[in-house]
Amino acid sequence: MKHKTFFWFVLPSALAMLLFIFLPMVSIVVQSLHVSHEQVIIEVENCGPFGCRQSTTVDQEATESLRDAKPLGQFAGLTTYMDRGHLAVNEVGDAWNAARGWRDFGGRMLNLPFYKAMAFTLTFTFVVTPLVIILGFLIAVAVNSATKLIRGQLIFVSLLPMMITPLVGALILFWMVDARGIVGAFLQDISGDPNLSIKASTPLMWIMLMVYGVWHSAPFAFIVYYAGLQTVNTETLESAMIDGASRAQRIRYVVLPHLLPLTTFIALMQLMDNFRVFEPIISFSASAHATSLSWAIFNDLGGETRQLSSAAATSVLTVIGVIILLTPVLIRTWRDFGRK
Repeated sequence: MKHKTFFWFVLPSALAMLLFIFLPMVSIVVQSLHVSHEQVIIEVENCGPFGCRQSTTVDQEATESLRDAKPLGQFAGLTTYMDRGHLAVNEVGDAWNAARGWRDFGGRMLNLPFYKAMAFTLTFTFVVTPLVIILGFLIAVAVNSATKLIRGQLIFVSLLPMMITPLVGALILFWMVDARGIVGAFLQDISGDPNLSIKASTPLMWIMLMVYGVWHSAPFAFIVYYAGLQTVNTETLESAMIDGASRAQRIRYVVLPHLLPLTTFIALMQLMDNFRVFEPIISFSASAHATSLSWAIFNDLGGETRQLSSAAATSVLTVIGVIILLTPVLIRTWRDFGRK
């Protein structure tokens, strides 16, 4: 493609990325470096029959004029990043000095909101992502091996979780794991504990959130792998069969290498999506047991007093986390591309 043609071809996408990705990111970074102005407090002397007394009140006009003059707020630098709601530098130092071991230090760290959210976010990401890839591949191989008579029905059923709105799908599973739901009642029966409640147990709630994550995302991996299976060279497979390769060997040495680029693509997409886990926490009302970075941003923006600088700082840290997660995969992809 000629340079001029390539320029006009890429220009719309570049402008869209500039307007909807780069500029909002710059805005978030700037907002994270500012905090809201403090209210202007004035002393007022109130006099009555029994004498005069001093009282304090908020000067609304002065406060509003100050905010109008500097709408971003007052510059605070990295103060928001270092406070207790984020990196909590001072609190981490105190926990390290007071801890009696690594386990005690980890427990103290989980009492800090940012590290508690980070712990669940990373656990969810590193558990759900490989399970989605494995389950999606197994479903794709099974559907591809089925007869044409039932293959269409199997594809439709396999894609159902992805067709359902994430919030609705999470609510359905939430009702099922209730003590009066089919899953909750079944777990009580097999455990022999009539008081067993997934909603009251942090480990069980984490497991259920991950189960939902795999259930909802596996169809995406399935459809990508299924499309990739249609492009596998049949002559190579037939040659392997003639040479005596078993089904497992054909999958390992022929199919998997062919699908490796798709695996990289699915891993990239799932790492980004799972690191931004949010909907199941809201649908399961699981914030008492599990919080994520996205939930922390939502929590800062909610309520009557919106903490814009706090939400912006968490957003920046989330983006940095996504970049760190994707960097090894991107480096490996670049090296593989360079060898070819």
